[in-house]
Amino acid sequence: MEVLLAGGAGYIGSHTAVELLNAGHNVIIVDNYSNSSPEVVRRIQKISRRSIISYEADVRSKTDMMGIMEAHAIDSVIHFAGLKAVGESVKNPLEYYRNNIDTTLNLLECMKDCGVHNIVFSSSATVYGEENPYPYKETMPRGNCSNPYGWTKSMIEQIFEDAVKADPELSVVLLRYFNPIGAHPSGHMGEDPQGIPNNLMPYVAQVAVGRRDHLIVFGNDYPTPDGTCRRDYIHVVDLADGHVKAVEYAAQHKGAEVFNLGTGTPYSVLEIVEAFERSNSVPVKYEFGSRRDGDLAEFWANADKAREVLNWRASRSLDEMCRDTWNWQKSNPNGYNN
Repeated sequence: MEVLLAGGAGYIGSHTAVELLNAGHNVIIVDNYSNSSPEVVRRIQKISRRSIISYEADVRSKTDMMGIMEAHAIDSVIHFAGLKAVGESVKNPLEYYRNNIDTTLNLLECMKDCGVHNIVFSSSATVYGEENPYPYKETMPRGNCSNPYGWTKSMIEQIFEDAVKADPELSVVLLRYFNPIGAHPSGHMGEDPQGIPNNLMPYVAQVAVGRRDHLIVFGNDYPTPDGTCRRDYIHVVDLADGHVKAVEYAAQHKGAEVFNLGTGTPYSVLEIVEAFERSNSVPVKYEFGSRRDGDLAEFWANADKAREVLNWRASRSLDEMCRDTWNWQKSNPNGYNN
C-alpha cells in the first residue's frame, strides 16, 4: 500500500514509518517539522534501507495537501499531525483546538476530493475522561476530559464518526494510545522534544545524560501506592506495530472502529525512575513539586479487542523501554541536532 503519514516525522510517526516499510508498504511523509527534524527522514531510510518520499508542508494547508494527494496513488492515511502536550494545552487551549481540529477537517476534505477512503487516527486514552473506571475498554463512552488536548481528541473522534455515517465508503480506525515511551533499538531514532520535555521519559533521559539538572515529579499525594501518578506505558515500536495492523485492517473494512493500544499494566512515576536507574545503571535526580493541571491519578488499558481483532499485543517489557530510551539518548545527547 501507499500510506501517507501526516505528521510522520514525529516520534510515533517515524517509528511507524519504519515498521510500515519493514512490512513491505510504501511511505509518504508530510510534516512541517514544528516538533521534529528533517534528519528523521534520513534516519528512517538508514534503519529500513529503503527510500521514502517526504514533503515539508503544513497539513492544515488545502493547497499543499491536495497537491501531494493528487501526485500519488494514496491508499491510506495515518493522521499523526497534532499538538500533544497535556500541560501546554491547558495554557494554550485555542492553539490546540485550532491546530488539531483544522488538520483533521482538511485531511478529510482532501481525502474525499482525491478518492482516498481509509484513515487511521492517532487518538488518546484521555478521551475516556474522569468518569470511566479502570481499565478502560472501547465500549465505554467518551467522558469529561480534564484538559483541552483530550477534548480535541474527543471532538475529532466525533468528527470521524459523523463522517463515516455520511460516507459509506469511508473506513476509519481510531487508535487510543496510552503512554508511548522507548526508542528504536538501533539507537538511531527516538523521542526528541523541542525545548523542555512535557512527557516523563524524555525528561528522565535528559536528566540522566546531563542536559537537565533534575526531574520534577508533579505531585506525590495522589491516591496511588506511592503517591505519584500511574500510567500504562507502551514501547513505541509496539505502538508502531499496532499502526501497521490498523492500516491493513482499515483497507479491508468500512465504518469506524476503536482500539486501545496499551499493555494493561500501570506504572507510577517513581517506578519509571527506579526502572530507568536499574536498567541502565545511571542515577536520575528528582524532586517533588505540586500537581500539574489536567493530570489524572491513574489509568490503564484493556487491550483485548486489539489482540482479538487486529492480532496485536504489546510484547516489550518496561526494562526494554528504559534501555532503548537510554541507548537513544546517550548516543544522541542533543537529539537529532548532534
